[in-house]
Amino acid sequence: MAEPASAHLLAAETCHIDTWARDRLPPVEQWPVMLFDLPDVRYPERLNAAVELLDRMVDAGRADKPCLLTLTETWTYRQLQQKVNQIAHVLLDDLGVVPGNRVMIRSANTPMLVAIYLATVRIGAITIPTMPLLRAKELLQTLNQAEISLALCDIRLMPALEEAAKKAPSLQRIVSFNGAPGDGLEGMMEGKPVECAAADTRSTDICLIAFTSGTTGVPKMTTHFHRDILAICDTFSKHILQPQPDDLFCGSPPLAFTFGFGGLVSFPMRVGAATLLLEQAAPEQLSKAIAEKHATICFTAPTAYRLMVQLADQYDLTSLRKCVSAGEALPAPTWHAFKQRTGIEIIDGIGGTEMLHIFISAAPGSIRPGATGKPIPGFAAQVIDEDGNRVPPGTLGRLAVRGPTGCRYLADARQTVFVQHGWNITGDAYIEDTDGYFWYQSRTDDMIISAGYNIAGPEVESALLAHPTVAECAVVGVPSAERGQIAKAFIVLRDPSLASDALAKTLQDYVKQEIAPYKYPRAVEFVAVLPRTETGKLQRFVLRQQETAKQTVTSS
Repeated sequence: MAEPASAHLLAAETCHIDTWARDRLPPVEQWPVMLFDLPDVRYPERLNAAVELLDRMVDAGRADKPCLLTLTETWTYRQLQQKVNQIAHVLLDDLGVVPGNRVMIRSANTPMLVAIYLATVRIGAITIPTMPLLRAKELLQTLNQAEISLALCDIRLMPALEEAAKKAPSLQRIVSFNGAPGDGLEGMMEGKPVECAAADTRSTDICLIAFTSGTTGVPKMTTHFHRDILAICDTFSKHILQPQPDDLFCGSPPLAFTFGFGGLVSFPMRVGAATLLLEQAAPEQLSKAIAEKHATICFTAPTAYRLMVQLADQYDLTSLRKCVSAGEALPAPTWHAFKQRTGIEIIDGIGGTEMLHIFISAAPGSIRPGATGKPIPGFAAQVIDEDGNRVPPGTLGRLAVRGPTGCRYLADARQTVFVQHGWNITGDAYIEDTDGYFWYQSRTDDMIISAGYNIAGPEVESALLAHPTVAECAVVGVPSAERGQIAKAFIVLRDPSLASDALAKTLQDYVKQEIAPYKYPRAVEFVAVLPRTETGKLQRFVLRQQETAKQTVTSS
């Protein structure tokens, strides 16, 4: 059931008093075609995502079941509901928030972050979560782009926000939380009623503005509706992950990252399960927490899974039954190593801030290591050429996808770059095989063209990662007078003391044996760390910029 983009937008009156975000949506003719073939994603006109995730579970008998856990405390669904309602009263009565206002939230993964997030959505406002590691310059960009007037901030993260506030004319008030008892937001909550009527929101009212992570340049404001929050639960989670009420979720992605909010909040709450929130979730910390709390479902990045294999002798990971990887391609060597050590088939997936969560994946039992998978129920995907035509199986092209979620940038000319001919063009280069599996090759701007050959950097990376000396690596194209570009590998070794020209030559020869010889990295540089975003995505563009700068200096 493909519907015009405007069909659900105009189905009912918005409850938003502040229409700033709605007024900046792109024209509906620039939206992707939305798919509602799957009965699970056909929602009523009036819908509040916070009510569906929280109140429905309380009413269904999960009130006294655990919902949010940390290493030291547990909140039940009832306790979370009461705190959400108290925060809602603070927002409405004390802070003057009206439906449609934008509210910034700044925190690591804590129960209070979840409560504030849901309270904002509950009253019909728009939540804008931000990564805890953002600095003042980045926060200022968010504040000014979204013209935010209210920010709620973990007291430990206040300095950077206070610095940004000096240059943010729209920001009128900052309220802290997670401080001393009785201070900040918690103090304002004291005595507030534990019941609060939810706003009569339309299913297509905006409830979330998520900023892109900046992997490819200037962040963009992506908008998501109340129905979108549920759609990711009722597609990927319901049909691929298939969680149960007794599951305990855990993971490393920040909740400000849509991969994290889906995997650690929406998915567990949609089925009445619990989630373990960790403020620090490096591979060893995550492995230790899994062992201590007996978590059953894990969301993290490929690099973490690779390191968790090495930690499996130190920490008991046998409670795990499902693991999900996203953020970047999952190399087949990592998948096989994790499967051999734990018996678990990691569920790979590709998603995106514009699409909110994963849209191509495969469930255990139908996974092909190295392939991302197939379009999940509710979504359609195809590989297209530069003119928008679908290419034959086995042909490299651009990934195009559509479903019940889709790209809607706020006040951004790049809308027509991401959405073409009714499809979301994700910026990924893929090959679809004859069985309908999609195989990731690279970001379209990561394709290396060397002497007429197309070389996908991630394919070379996967080959290098299979060598026992390699811990991490990134392969990018760098300028070459002779070949246009050459592939250069930046390698983090397990033992840095082994770095040498001889090892570089060994690794080059190894790649020649693993994949087509023309794909081997003609330059190798050993490095201590690789540039990544806070969400764990490899920033290949940073390496390309560094190489260009080096060559500019050399030639000047």
